[in-house]
Amino acid sequence: MERAQDRFVKQAAERYEGPEPDRYDVRAPGGPPLGNPPLGDYEDRAAQWPTRRAAEPETDLELLVHGVGGTTPEKMLGDPRTVRVSGDDTAAVFRRAEDVEDTGEPGEAGGAGSAPAGRDPRGGPVREAYVWCNLTSGDGSRALWLLLLPFMVVNLAHWMRPAAPGRPRTVRLYGLLVRLTALTLTVLLVAAVCEVALDLVAWQCASVPACVRRHSWLGFLAPAGPGAPAGAGGWWSAPGRRLALAAAVPTALTGLLWYLSHRTWSAYESHRPLTPDPEPDAAATGRDAAAAERDTGTDATEPDAGARPDPGGSALARPGFWYGRRLVARLRAAHTAAGLLTVAAAVAVPAARFDRRPGGPAVLDVLGWALIAALAAGAVAVAGVVCRRGRSERRLDRSLDRHLDRCLPLGALVLLLLALLYAGWSRPGWQSAGRLPGVWAFGVLMLAQGLVIVALAVVARVLYRRRPDPRTGMRGLGGPAVALLACALGGVISGGVAQRVADWLDGTRALLAGPPALLTWQASVIPPLIAVLLLLATALAVRTARLARAERARVRREYPGEPEDPPRTRAIAHARAMATLTDSVPLVVAVLTATTLLLGAVALAGAAVTGKTPDGAAHRTPHLVQAVAETSQALGSWLVGLGFVLFVTWGRRAYKDASARRTIGILWDVGTFWPRAAHPFAPPCYAERAVPDLTWRMVTWTRRTGGRLVLSGHSQGSVLAAAAAWQLPPSVRTRVALLTYGSPLERLYGRWFPAHFGPPALAALHRDIACWRNLYRRTDPIGGPVRIPAGTAGTAPEVDHEPLPDPRAYGRTLDHPLPAPILGHSDYPSDPAFARERARLLTRLLPGLPAQRPDPVRSDPS
Repeated sequence: MERAQDRFVKQAAERYEGPEPDRYDVRAPGGPPLGNPPLGDYEDRAAQWPTRRAAEPETDLELLVHGVGGTTPEKMLGDPRTVRVSGDDTAAVFRRAEDVEDTGEPGEAGGAGSAPAGRDPRGGPVREAYVWCNLTSGDGSRALWLLLLPFMVVNLAHWMRPAAPGRPRTVRLYGLLVRLTALTLTVLLVAAVCEVALDLVAWQCASVPACVRRHSWLGFLAPAGPGAPAGAGGWWSAPGRRLALAAAVPTALTGLLWYLSHRTWSAYESHRPLTPDPEPDAAATGRDAAAAERDTGTDATEPDAGARPDPGGSALARPGFWYGRRLVARLRAAHTAAGLLTVAAAVAVPAARFDRRPGGPAVLDVLGWALIAALAAGAVAVAGVVCRRGRSERRLDRSLDRHLDRCLPLGALVLLLLALLYAGWSRPGWQSAGRLPGVWAFGVLMLAQGLVIVALAVVARVLYRRRPDPRTGMRGLGGPAVALLACALGGVISGGVAQRVADWLDGTRALLAGPPALLTWQASVIPPLIAVLLLLATALAVRTARLARAERARVRREYPGEPEDPPRTRAIAHARAMATLTDSVPLVVAVLTATTLLLGAVALAGAAVTGKTPDGAAHRTPHLVQAVAETSQALGSWLVGLGFVLFVTWGRRAYKDASARRTIGILWDVGTFWPRAAHPFAPPCYAERAVPDLTWRMVTWTRRTGGRLVLSGHSQGSVLAAAAAWQLPPSVRTRVALLTYGSPLERLYGRWFPAHFGPPALAALHRDIACWRNLYRRTDPIGGPVRIPAGTAGTAPEVDHEPLPDPRAYGRTLDHPLPAPILGHSDYPSDPAFARERARLLTRLLPGLPAQRPDPVRSDPS
């Protein structure tokens, strides 16, 4: 270390041409800073920056990370000639071609030398662009991710828990309840497909001659009888065999979900993060692991090597946070088994019910009971796997539960095959009539979801009271609210699709019994829910208009000495008022959640008490009530049908059109930042690839060159940048500065994910990173201040820059002869403050000269 330190100081002395050396600190590789420069010197030294050593090589780099929606490296670097220097077609680091040629960096158009990066001849550091948009909007298979929307929403609920240090058991209980909610969503989806394929098609329509005549492709399933079409009464006409054949549809869906999860698991979760710093001694490791478990409540049972717990910080700094390979594999096995067991139960229960009739075959009756008991045991095993273990973040867990991951789905598949064989056995006299037995399971499932979410809300409130923060979304109830919305979304989709398929099969609405009444009730609550949302939107529009009128006076004060232009003033004030709508999201979610909970309870109670659809239940009520019920049922069914058609159309377009995939990718950019901790069938976490990419690039570049690096993140890219900065070893953090702009770190992530981006976590990041500056505008609907005051990290200045003016000029001036645009969330680098703050960050990282080392005493030659 001493030789490396001396060599680093020597290189700094050869490069440096500045004021007296004792005013600045020296940061050696692997060592802490020896002193901070006076804050007053930053601006002076930044002003000298463009003229100092313009022709000499410099080890300065700016690593750019784009935001949602993606972009191209040419736009990020402002040059049509770019070269990929690292990465692949999915995510890569790019440079301008001339930078690669000048510095010898490896690339498509450059050499393979190891010379340090040079100064951009146009001023400032050499710039690199990390392009990660293909992680969420790459090939056409991303269109299939639209099927996984409810799973993505419930996965977010896991990460929205309030911050509660010192409550590990309560934190574990919170994660357990979210995982159970996610499991019910998988069962609900598979059960909905079983309702369509097994009940509506194979059980109801195939047994009614008039329905079979309307759909001739069902002729081979129809039983023989008066009015039956030609070809009816074949081997497949037995009810159990029809169910066994129709079971191929939900089984295929379960297999598709397993395939998508396994494929993305291999591509995302299998990227190992940077190896942590050398392990501490065993005693210290044990103490750190115990402290981490006390502080965060992770579920690991072994000490973690290289953990860097910070009770006041964020779990994102832990070595295993971005490596959830083991947990996702366990959950994938459990959810796949749950889906297969659901199909097996849908096939076996009707046959077992028929075998229990008086005088039925005793052997089949015993086999039916044994099969039902085996399915119940499998369900207990699945629930046990889901409940037994959560995430292990305190260490880089490379192990896999291979026997469990293989045996659990295979065991469920064996039980499914036995159920198909049992149901397909010949049973003379068995006929299908009415609805498929077992449809009451939808009511039980909905009730279980409601009870679990109520318990989750109680646990979240207990956690919030441990460390209350008024800026936390919905006072800590954001996670339960999002989990409820995920269940509601799954229920509405299930009910709507079932209702539309029933209408398609039975155009007269007189041939079939139709789907369970509960599913029809769920689809019928959509119109009143939309009415409440319209009222809320109207109230927000009125409030925004009032705020825009009040903002006009402030706009005029900020642009003094210019002639009044009322349309221009209104446009600026309107942009600022519209940007504040983001802060109304908690109100919208709260109203939506309360309305959904109330309407869901009404739907469950109405279906349980009446056993009829809404229009049937209102048959003998006053005409107004009857009209409302009939309208809600019809309109809800058509709205869900329209939504389903748009869903399929959008997915088909996204499969063929890259621009449409990029639009859908914006949704995944926001929703799939977090690892799959609750639902393995959710879209994969792109950060499990992007964060290791950024960390590896920063560590290898700084250690190879000994230079200074500015990590520059816009919008969602600032969240990735912060996550990567947390993962850096301490020896690298001292040479990395963080520049964020248009950042949702506090405005969105800090409020909705307080345990990981709350005020203590962001303050810890400020302490850990060498220096940090944040830019934002009042017209930006996404970005905002991070609200870390000056002095939080010793002598460091405040993180937030004052709001950037937007537009840059009110009217036409000598410097702006054309009207300046209102930029909002875009084009932050065009503001002069961007280059100025980047230069100041580099200046603060500038290693200075130590005092002159005395020459060693030489012996007298005489």
